Amino acid sequence: HSDSLTQTFLSMATLWSKISAALPPSEEDFPLQFSDRVEPSVVEMLKRSRRLLYRETAEGSRMLQAQIILDYSWEKLNMGTWRHVDKDWRRVYSYGCLFKVAALCRRDPSADDVQQAVRTCDMALLMGAAIMDDILQVIVQILQKEVGESTHDEDEGEPSEVKRIKTARPHVPVITDELAVPRVKCPSLESFSANYLLPHKPAILEGIVDHWPAFNQHPWSIAYLRSVAGCRTVPVEVGSRYTDEEWSQTLLTLNDFMDRYILKKGGAKAVGYLAQHQLFDQIPELKEDIRLPDYCCLGEGDEEDITVNAWFGPEGTVSPLHQDPQHNFLAQVVGSKYIRLYSPEETDKLYPHQSQLLHNTSQVEVENPDLGRFPDFAKAPYLDCVLQPGDVLFIPARHWHYVRSLELSFSVSFWWS
Repeated sequence: HSDSLTQTFLSMATLWSKISAALPPSEEDFPLQFSDRVEPSVVEMLKRSRRLLYRETAEGSRMLQAQIILDYSWEKLNMGTWRHVDKDWRRVYSYGCLFKVAALCRRDPSADDVQQAVRTCDMALLMGAAIMDDILQVIVQILQKEVGESTHDEDEGEPSEVKRIKTARPHVPVITDELAVPRVKCPSLESFSANYLLPHKPAILEGIVDHWPAFNQHPWSIAYLRSVAGCRTVPVEVGSRYTDEEWSQTLLTLNDFMDRYILKKGGAKAVGYLAQHQLFDQIPELKEDIRLPDYCCLGEGDEEDITVNAWFGPEGTVSPLHQDPQHNFLAQVVGSKYIRLYSPEETDKLYPHQSQLLHNTSQVEVENPDLGRFPDFAKAPYLDCVLQPGDVLFIPARHWHYVRSLELSFSVSFWWS
């Protein structure tokens, strides 16, 4: 026991030396440049924090300065709509997070201090903007190694609850041949473009993601996700579908999310779903496990214009019938999903919401429609499928799609134009 305590102490003692090695060598080399939209008084506070970073001083003053910067910039981030937030204020917030991490880890940080520092980095990666060659991404990797395996044993990764999830038989609709989404194995770029992309026809592409590390070197599982990202804070949607009144969003560590919503520890009944496009930028280890489908090169934009989304949740999670403005490759990595597709030509029969916010979402509950209120829905032709691991569904732009997870499921979608 004393050996492990000594080891922990030595590890924490070297933590600051690792973090400081990632920082610029001196105060003069530490950049702080902002537009005049950031008040001089705020720049002065940033300079004071920078000075404290390179000098011996009381820990409390470092933390106090960092917190003042964070509180002030947080207000700026939450005024008006997100797209109108000035990028310089997001950078100020990231600097505040960097100074707070330094204050937490400077001297003898406890395990709780390190966990709080990881959360602070994640808040910067989610809400801030990159600073100093993305230094917070470098620091969070250092911190993550400290938290490491101590939080969760790999053995605990997939207890009997998950085994039960895997063997349970969810309700799977019967897919008839005439309504099934066509399947095609590794089509050439020319063939895909001529037969599916240009005529805007959905298709399941087989055999195009088998080479992903997510299926081979690092098969995605609860144990693997815990090992690479369990301590990381991520946005979670709470509720079985985003049109529900009780639907909300919160921030949780991935471990807490899996315990609460995937494994349902403590008898949790609510449905939680991880659906976000920043996960792969936030956690590069997961990004390295996937690849952009080659067919995206047929699009108009550059690689950085492609939005990559993560969708991770338990059985029963539903995406209501909706449409998106871009093409979508939906790649199934873990578990299976039932998906139904309607052509944009059927829009009038699908009864979109009248509100501007939900105009791209149908009012109809697809698998239990109220035909008294929505009589034409029954006349709308559709295609459907069950997406299995390794399948990639091409959903053309503006095609309506409804998705239900048949079991614990992790999918990756690529939105492109």
